Amino acid sequence: VQLQASGGGLVQPGGSLRLSCAASGVGLDYYVVGWFRQAPGKERERISCIADDTTYYEDPVKGRFTISRDNAKNTVYLQMNNLRPEDTAVYYCNAAETVAPFRNYWGQGTLVTVSS
Repeated sequence: VQLQASGGGLVQPGGSLRLSCAASGVGLDYYVVGWFRQAPGKERERISCIADDTTYYEDPVKGRFTISRDNAKNTVYLQMNNLRPEDTAVYYCNAAETVAPFRNYWGQGTLVTVSS
């Protein structure tokens, strides 16, 4: 089982990026998939998650980020618009199974740097 996060990079303030979290070896149908980020010197924090068609966003990203999923591609996306320097972090995806045995998987992280 593997989660592959990709799409990070360097972007100017106000710019956009789309992160992808592609799963292999497991179907995401019965998982809550979340995006987390960890800025330098800070703890990892959850910023968004999706379960079926229900989405959730933390206040710092609400209105700027959009999470979505493509079950056919077994992939979850995070569209990030109007990026700010404080969004700079390593972004991780996580899949948490909603039924027994409640397995939990992490992707390897992708770096997003917002700077002029």
